[in-house]
Amino acid sequence: MNRFFTASLCAVALGAVAVQAQAQENPTLTIYTYDAFAASWGPGPALKEGFEAQCDCEVNFVATDSSIGALRRAQLEGDDTSADIILGLDTATVGEAMATGLFVEHGLEFEGLDLPLDWTDAVFAPVDYGYFAFVYNSEIVDNPPASFEELAAMPDDFKIVIQDPRASTPGLGLVLWIKAAYGDGAIDIWRGIAPNVLTVTNGWSESYDLFLSGEADMVLSYTTSPAYHLIAEDDDRFAAARFDEGHYTQIEVAGILSASENQDLARDFLAYLVSPQAQAVIPETNWMYPVVEPEGGLHEGFAQMIDPDPALLLDSDAVTQNTRAWIEEAFSALR
Repeated sequence: MNRFFTASLCAVALGAVAVQAQAQENPTLTIYTYDAFAASWGPGPALKEGFEAQCDCEVNFVATDSSIGALRRAQLEGDDTSADIILGLDTATVGEAMATGLFVEHGLEFEGLDLPLDWTDAVFAPVDYGYFAFVYNSEIVDNPPASFEELAAMPDDFKIVIQDPRASTPGLGLVLWIKAAYGDGAIDIWRGIAPNVLTVTNGWSESYDLFLSGEADMVLSYTTSPAYHLIAEDDDRFAAARFDEGHYTQIEVAGILSASENQDLARDFLAYLVSPQAQAVIPETNWMYPVVEPEGGLHEGFAQMIDPDPALLLDSDAVTQNTRAWIEEAFSALR
């Protein structure tokens, strides 16, 4: 055999061994999340870079159309899932997520949290938080509704875009918002606003794109969404309509899957997520409030966002037990 050819084969073999050894030393942490989080303009890339700098690992964000979609995918894959973490579920969906039996306790203690409630969850780590609201363009809508009752009284040609509560956490948030504000009278609110609903999209990104393209007058989003336009685009046309009933609270979370072969690494990532370094990424990429004081503080533009008071939040057990019935109530009015 030609000695140069033999040497080449040896080099290839040694290279393969080196690559294999590196792969064993540098595992891949796979995180299922929603599309906006993993997008080039979302927090995913910066969080990936920050954690990889300290973990000797590779972080792989896998985008789905929603965080509920990420959970459904992991459910279908079962023990064969490649995901180590699901990120983007929230306080309205953790009960359902726990019922799947897919998650393990994180074993972490979080200090210095700045949240609307005391965080004691042993399975899910907080990522960020915000409040649902309807966003509008102030140059087009000069007198936005200030309550759900005023929205229901708007002409039928005043259109809003909302998300599917079965697939989207903001969509579910709207169901809970109306239920928290009106209780047994929620069905009447849904019937009142039904003529104003242009469409129900699968996820938030699709809704917001329709709104920005001028298809609707308002879109279901967050009180902090206008901060993006103000800070990133220097555009002050967009605002969140302050509703007299208050605004529903959302805390987004991340959890470790029991099928993960990288649970220690996943635990390290959750600890990193709630560090001041990682939380500095959140406000101006995911446009939500951080769960701890971020490095450098918050941009002054966030101080211009509406006050969500009163901040609404239903009991998590009640949400878990009644979600399906409340969603069906909403759809019965929208059909």
